[in-house]
Amino acid sequence: MDTGKSIAAGLGSTLSGPKRLLLLGIHYWTTLQVVLIGLTLGIPWAGLRWRLLAGLWLLYLVPPLAAGILRGLAPLREGRLPVGQRDFFVWWAMFNLQVIFCRLPALEEVLRLVPGLYGIWLRLWGARVGRLIYWGAGLRILDRSLVRIGDGVIFGAAVRLNPHVLARNKSDEVELLLAKITIGDAAMIGGYSLLTAGTEIAAGECTKAFLISPPFSKWQGGTRIPNPEVGP
Repeated sequence: MDTGKSIAAGLGSTLSGPKRLLLLGIHYWTTLQVVLIGLTLGIPWAGLRWRLLAGLWLLYLVPPLAAGILRGLAPLREGRLPVGQRDFFVWWAMFNLQVIFCRLPALEEVLRLVPGLYGIWLRLWGARVGRLIYWGAGLRILDRSLVRIGDGVIFGAAVRLNPHVLARNKSDEVELLLAKITIGDAAMIGGYSLLTAGTEIAAGECTKAFLISPPFSKWQGGTRIPNPEVGP
């Protein structure tokens, strides 16, 4: 799995010219966002307070609101998605709206300092988040619209929720595995774990530290239950 420019570079060689340009063009959203924030803060078009508020709006609110509009116009389809097709580019656009927070994770840590604020922000992205959740330090979430978290969930340090995986199929073609990660009420996720596309954690489950959950796995009673449709 990879993010940002390395994905664009790796997949670009497998796409036609116009699709390659589209892939790279979407990737530059983060650069545009940083430039707009810099101009908003640096040009004295208003007092410092208003410039700071506008910069925060561009940073924290514009991306999830844009993602909501995109979901309304072109809903994300889950499953095994061929690279280079419409569904793949919808995901790629959604993903790049979130890249700045992947590159600068401290931006999300700041939100977690205020109880309840991080959950509200995730809901703006389309996530379903319950109450009284403990977010461990260093938690990373990709594809925020594809997480479903119940009440009273506890995340250990540096947990990764990654609802997308790039993998080769039986025909040796690269495809995107995209599916929701679902965590039941009162579950505890061990520190430094990686939960990938389609992972389901049963309510009340307590997973071990450093757990790596393959795509489309369900964990219940301390045991992994593979999905027979996607293999062991």
